[in-house]
This record gives sequence, C-alpha cells and structure tokens, in this order.
Amino acid sequence: MSSRDRVLGRVRRALADVTPDDRPYEEAVERDYLREHGGPTARRTVELLAENLADYRAIVHRSGARELPSLIARLLAARDAGPVVVPPGLDEGWLAAADVTRIPDRAESTPADLDRAGSVVTACAVAIAETGTIVLDGSPDQGRRRISLVPDHHICVVRVPDQVVSSVPQALERLDPVRPLTWISGPSATSDIELDRVEGVHGPRTLEVILLG
Repeated sequence: MSSRDRVLGRVRRALADVTPDDRPYEEAVERDYLREHGGPTARRTVELLAENLADYRAIVHRSGARELPSLIARLLAARDAGPVVVPPGLDEGWLAAADVTRIPDRAESTPADLDRAGSVVTACAVAIAETGTIVLDGSPDQGRRRISLVPDHHICVVRVPDQVVSSVPQALERLDPVRPLTWISGPSATSDIELDRVEGVHGPRTLEVILLG
C-alpha cells in the first residue's frame, strides 16, 4: 500500500459517519458569520483602509481626479527609478504629466525587460479596510501578476469609496475566483529566525497607494 492509499484510507474512515450531502459546496457549507463589524460608514471604512495601509508601511496619498496626473508624475520623479511598466488598460490620463519611459505589459516581455523597470503603476480590483489589503485581478488596468512583483516601486490607485469594502467576505463577493488574484498588504517583507525584517525579497520594496476620490 502506498502512502497515498494510506492517507486516503484514513480520510474515508474519518468521514464514515458523516451524512452524505450532494449539494454544491457553496450551498452545503453554512456561511452565517459576520460579514463586517460595527456597520461602519463609507467614510470610516476609507479611513480604516488608510490607517491599516500605513501600519503595513505603505505610503498613502489622497488625490482628486484633476490632481492625479501631477501627483503620479511627482512620485515617479522623486524615485528617479527609470522606466515604468504600464498595463495596457491603464487610464492614459494618469501618466499624462509624467516624463518617463514606458514599458508596456506584453505577454512576450522577458524577465530582463521587466527588470529594467524601476516602477509600475496600476489600478486595483478591490481594497479591504480591515486588513489593509489591495487585490489585483489581472484586469487590463492592472496587468499581469508579474508586473506588480518585479519592479521595486509600485504605485496603486484605489478609487474611493467605490472600490473599498470593509471585510474579506465582502471582497470575495466582488472577485472572480478563476482570475489570477494578487493580494497585497503593504510592501514586500519577510523576517528571518531572528526577526530581522528584509523588504523587497519577493515584490516591491516601496508601495505607494493613492486614494482617488
């Protein structure tokens, strides 16, 4: 008997006294937990998102639509990081004031192409206030997952309050589970056994979030 057979045998024995249920999984599993806590207002939800993003060492900015291009231009100029990766569906106006070399996100782009870029600018699918998390789903204004991982600097624009939800369950209701979801809570960071924090190991060292509204 193989290890696989032994494991499956234990699973079958553990489930022997469970009443069969042929309903789809999403119907068979009760989901009666709280979807949010305290019924916060939209304003308070956005404020909580900003607080938790900052707590994770993301840099938070606020902007109106008219000021957004000049803000992005200033952030990119301050980095002086070279070329910028741009998703194909990104609003053209967002980079209208930026004097930068653009690297389009293409399927044929090589790791060397992306490694030339110092920054990437994307939109997002949804942002979660309680966890300070931004979710990308590969939509045209967000691009492929890899473009948010290779450059050292990521500028992400979140439309508020429309794209901000209070909790993870609310976010999941908006997301398509078959899309390539990237969940980002602050800049890339990890710690060794002595708890020495290292940033930029498996993603951008600097995350700047613009709350647009």
